Amino acid sequence: MRDVAVAVTQFACSDDLAANADRAEALVRQAATQGAQVILLQELFHGPYFCKTEDPRYFVWASPFEGNALVARFAALARELGVVLPVSFFERAGPAHFNSVAVIDADGRALGLYRKSHIPQGPGYEEKYYFTPGDTGFRVWDTAFGRIGVGICWDQWFPEAARAMALMGAEMLLYPTAIGSEPPAPAYDSQPHWEMTMRGHAAANILPVAASNRIGREVQGGQEVTFYGTSFVADHTGQVVAQAGRDDTAVRVARFDLDAIRDLRRSWGLFRDRRPDLYGALRGFGG
Repeated sequence: MRDVAVAVTQFACSDDLAANADRAEALVRQAATQGAQVILLQELFHGPYFCKTEDPRYFVWASPFEGNALVARFAALARELGVVLPVSFFERAGPAHFNSVAVIDADGRALGLYRKSHIPQGPGYEEKYYFTPGDTGFRVWDTAFGRIGVGICWDQWFPEAARAMALMGAEMLLYPTAIGSEPPAPAYDSQPHWEMTMRGHAAANILPVAASNRIGREVQGGQEVTFYGTSFVADHTGQVVAQAGRDDTAVRVARFDLDAIRDLRRSWGLFRDRRPDLYGALRGFGG
């Protein structure tokens, strides 16, 4: 039996970067007091979601992975609390910029880096202006509390990403997220679709999936997005077992027996019965 407690968190971000980091730390500490061992913060939690418009002023928020002050702060926190903590940050690497996550183990070590593979582009989500598509490939990490795979927001819409991490031995998938209203269609609510897509990853791969989304209304350069929160954890059958509301600052914790889930996954034979020889259409098909 390998029991693990997974927490999702959510909060509203402001232009005060220091206050955002303090708020994130407070939620991590709250999750740890509730027994969480793997704690997920939302995408780019250090500031407002600056990708609502194309504005070169925000490039100064990017920092290298090596010597990164935000990563170092949360690595120290992970070590103090004995928790696994993926840290989302805006990375500068030479002339390139990435939407990245540093995976911090429970002893405070940075196990590695994942750079967001799928970069969206549309009104309110102008990410291709800021981010180079990730060059790390999908990765998994052996942590003190299981082997985790991490994707970032738009990655969560691609079943290939989830399956790739599952085939690499991921025992849970974590998705830091920033998603909300669509400026061209403010009456459209993508939340049910967003949630169901990730629940499908959980069910299809027989492993837990967690997503942390931000909350709050943000306005930038005349573009407005209201983030809908509803951060959640789905179990290995795709059922939601913990979920926050649309507009509340929150911590939610769910517990799993990873050995029992592993045994069930093996018994189903989903990976045994795969037919990669028939999946050629997945290669090079542009949509």
